Amino acid sequence: MKVLKFGGTSVGSVNNINQVISILEDKSKTDKVICVVSAVGGITDKLLNVGYLAQSKNNDYKDAFIAIQRSHIKLIEALIPKKNKEVITYVETKLKALKDLLDGLYLINELSPQTSDKLVSFGELLSSYIIAETMKSRGIHAERKNSQELIVTNSDFTKAEVIYKATNTNIKTYFKSANQDITILPGFVSKSNLGELTTLGRGGSDFTAAIVAAALKVKQLEIWTDVSGMYTANPKLVKHGYPIKRLSYQEAMELSHFGAKVLYPPTVQPALDLNIPIHIKNTLKPDEQGTVISTETETTIVSPVKGITNINDIALLTLQGSGMVGIPGFSKRLFETLAQEKINIIFITQASSEHSICFGIDIKNADLAKTAIDTAFENEISLHKIDPILVEDQLSIIALIGDNMKNFQGISGKMFSTLGKNNINIRAIAQGASERNISAVINKNDVKKALNVLHERFFEVKTKQLNVFIVGIGNVGEKLIDQIAQQYNFLKKKLKIDVRIIGMANSKKMIFNEDGINLNDWTAQFHFAEKSNLQGFFNKVVDINLRNSIFVDITANEGVSNWYDDYLKQSIAVVACNKIACSGTYENYKKLQDLSLSYNTPFLYETNVGAGLPIINTLNNLIASGDKVTSIQAVLSGSLNFVFNNFSDRTNFHDTVKRAQFEGYTEPDPRIDLSGIDVARKILILARENGGSMEIENIDNQSFLTQTNLESSTVDNFYKTLKTEEAHFQKLYASAKANNCQLKYVAEYKNGKAKVGLREIPEGHPFYNLEGKDNIVMFYTERYPEQPLIVKGAGAGADVTASGLFADIIKIGNK
Repeated sequence: MKVLKFGGTSVGSVNNINQVISILEDKSKTDKVICVVSAVGGITDKLLNVGYLAQSKNNDYKDAFIAIQRSHIKLIEALIPKKNKEVITYVETKLKALKDLLDGLYLINELSPQTSDKLVSFGELLSSYIIAETMKSRGIHAERKNSQELIVTNSDFTKAEVIYKATNTNIKTYFKSANQDITILPGFVSKSNLGELTTLGRGGSDFTAAIVAAALKVKQLEIWTDVSGMYTANPKLVKHGYPIKRLSYQEAMELSHFGAKVLYPPTVQPALDLNIPIHIKNTLKPDEQGTVISTETETTIVSPVKGITNINDIALLTLQGSGMVGIPGFSKRLFETLAQEKINIIFITQASSEHSICFGIDIKNADLAKTAIDTAFENEISLHKIDPILVEDQLSIIALIGDNMKNFQGISGKMFSTLGKNNINIRAIAQGASERNISAVINKNDVKKALNVLHERFFEVKTKQLNVFIVGIGNVGEKLIDQIAQQYNFLKKKLKIDVRIIGMANSKKMIFNEDGINLNDWTAQFHFAEKSNLQGFFNKVVDINLRNSIFVDITANEGVSNWYDDYLKQSIAVVACNKIACSGTYENYKKLQDLSLSYNTPFLYETNVGAGLPIINTLNNLIASGDKVTSIQAVLSGSLNFVFNNFSDRTNFHDTVKRAQFEGYTEPDPRIDLSGIDVARKILILARENGGSMEIENIDNQSFLTQTNLESSTVDNFYKTLKTEEAHFQKLYASAKANNCQLKYVAEYKNGKAKVGLREIPEGHPFYNLEGKDNIVMFYTERYPEQPLIVKGAGAGADVTASGLFADIIKIGNK
């Protein structure tokens, strides 16, 4: 004999019911089948709601009843031939009884637990009847048996306790003589030993199936639902979650208790007592393997964690006070008070100091619990021995589940460090001595991120997802997007990094897609985008709340750089080619470094100096390895190097600068490059990375521009002054040529001092043959005292700057 249970979704539509019937027919070919069914999907909630409306004297209960009536009549009309009028008559009679009950509730203005049980029982009684009659109408040998005639309980309404001796006798007696191929049983419903209608509690249809399976000692119990088993994490929140092939009974109960809704926790116990395997299957995908729950389990070397789950809408209550220390009986009184109010405790932890007891309950019971506890401890509170109960809401519990976690070291550490790195604050922690469950209370807004980041840590070891938010979609931004799109498959396959761009913004508009922006047509999406603003962009990044988030600044805007500290405080990594933050005040530079360290969040800005060249990284590696940098000599402006490599007595300075700007080697305002301030910022950043605490004013900036150039008020006016001052620039070139030298704009740092300026570089010097837009940096250190460590290469241009930003993003992914 086989026992199958189908949930509300499985019987929630005509197509689904037909699928259920198909499964039952196939199963009945080899053995007799008992099928337990839930109410039609959503009906139980609707019955509770319509009862509440009637009790509240809200006339809307009539419309709510009509909706319930209509949904059942439509099912009959679609499933059963019209000639079977007796089916409609029977259902209409049952529905009239429901309407009479509701009218009574409206009149007496009271909905007792006993009446509530009678009210909600209509759901299963109707669904089971309709399914059984549908099968009969198709010539299938099926009968419906009312579970209220089989399952005997006490009178604890809404969640009655089963009297197993009488129940087992009834089930065995009935099925011993039943000769139909398929028996349909309504789940959830029962009857007390006094003949009162009772229910087994929400999720009780699973329980009904387990009771029947245990009474008949079947070889396996099948639970059919709308998912393909119990998942490693809720697939609605974690897209990479996947079905678990095998679970132990204990693991299944833990997962069920902590929110895995495909199984009702008490279901497991009758099956566990007799070692009856439970097979969870997908009604809509019957060929998929599903999950088997039994005494056997499977453990992978990759992770001993079997699942990650959560409970939402939790209130955390704390009883604390110095008067609790060393005084016995506080816990007893506390829990007795909650028990008297029938409040279930979901989570509990107590500090070893005995100064406080912290426990989690359903948020709907929070006010009742506070009132009851404050009343019970009124005397102690008045004497200031303990504080009034503290209630915190907007919380959820997340839990790691696995039988074998106790045999693996560091599971808790991995869990909490992973949450911490993603700015997920833990309010309370609990772990049983069995080490099968590690639970933590967190803000409910962090649940999705927490589940995903933990799933990635314990189940997706090979792939790390990076969620990127870009501000500044100019030449460099477009190149970065192209590079990410081009390398996406390579990174995922070779480096196990999944880089997704979630948000983009230019100066006018911004777009977001939590699942990742399609990089094949991202420009078109800006046509319908919302207006861009920095506050709105930040708020959206925080609200989306994704793991491993990275903010990328590809602007030269001070306003954007002012947001870095806000991102770091949210544990959102910052990658920037914008030099303003690191070359502003030393106080701000130090604050960002400290925030990065405090929140364990990367702040990377390799492209601040030398675009894609590993200049900052090389300097940091020298220092980290114990070397001491004694001086730095560098050509750090690709734009100025391009200008002086192309300027001669056969060209004019104005046209050369124009060409550099056209080819993207200068800032939009070329005065930033030509004034030397850009180079000054770069050597300042290197000085600070080397431990210096200097300000930009401490840099000796020896400008080669004339006073007229420097006093220009606009970019256009600046270009005009370049023409009028052409003789000045030709004089500079002539002097260098006469001395057989090349003009290079050089930055120097030595003995805690820095300067920048135009220099005549003689032949044979490493700077002499520096071509095009290239940069070069020479590090003189204690290990490289005479022959410096040299970093040389392209130091400007959209492609190389984008590649430097991309390298920083990948570096975060590899961390």
